[in-house]
Amino acid sequence: MTETHSMQCTTSILVMKEWQSNIKAANQTIGFVPTMGFLHDGHLKLIEEAKKSYDYVAVSIFVNPTQFGPSEDFDAYPRNLNADVRLAAQAGADIVFCPEVIDMYPEDSGIRILPGPLANRLCGVSRPGHFDGVLQVVLKLVNIVQPDAVFFGMKDAQQLAIIESFFIDFNFSTRVVRVPTVREQDGLAKSSRNVNLTVQERTEAPLIYAVLQQAVVLCQEGVSSKEIERFVKETLEKKTSGTIDYVSLLTYPKLESPTDSSADLIIACALQFSKARLIDNILFKKEG
Repeated sequence: MTETHSMQCTTSILVMKEWQSNIKAANQTIGFVPTMGFLHDGHLKLIEEAKKSYDYVAVSIFVNPTQFGPSEDFDAYPRNLNADVRLAAQAGADIVFCPEVIDMYPEDSGIRILPGPLANRLCGVSRPGHFDGVLQVVLKLVNIVQPDAVFFGMKDAQQLAIIESFFIDFNFSTRVVRVPTVREQDGLAKSSRNVNLTVQERTEAPLIYAVLQQAVVLCQEGVSSKEIERFVKETLEKKTSGTIDYVSLLTYPKLESPTDSSADLIIACALQFSKARLIDNILFKKEG
């Protein structure tokens, strides 16, 4: 395959299934990158990573209504399909699947997948039902695309932990690949929602990552979880105009309160600005 390959784009579930079926019949592999569109460097990194290890790369662009709560920004969520298709092609995608809501959810049988206690922390507390919708759409997309591997960024660390657990619990043959968070030069995690920051908020937003980095050092120095969470919360409240949704130091990927023997940890927070809710985290080892 050459670098300047032509890319297919389809809204049809049937066409997508035929595409993957032909690839499987030829004993070739598929890497899959599910997205909600408005692609940025973080998404492109996922596509590039998938391209390194798999014969073909499929990208889905679907703003999934079932993971938005009643007061959340489904209609306001940024969309730019033409630009997304162009960027996906440049990054090496072989097909972009952008189904319509009516095709993905033709009727509602009422069957649900419940993410369990992993969803009762971090973002899940203020977004009830969010991860039910995430698991629903991921299951549907993986069943349609039938990939060998699916790629997720670590910025959405809770989502990643829940999806990894879901795939293990339900014996998926698709493997989950973690890809590190892609950041702006000033440390701000790349996100489709960053366009909704005001000029003032954009100058404040990089503090999230800077303060989380300080929190990691404190933890490795033996400061207690509660003290660290309070430090992050107070610093961000003092130095930004955002409102703290949560700050949590937990084990990863189980998302439990750490004990003295916990090795793999996550410090995560969500900060609500006027029109954008930003999340960020750092995964780290307690011993440094």
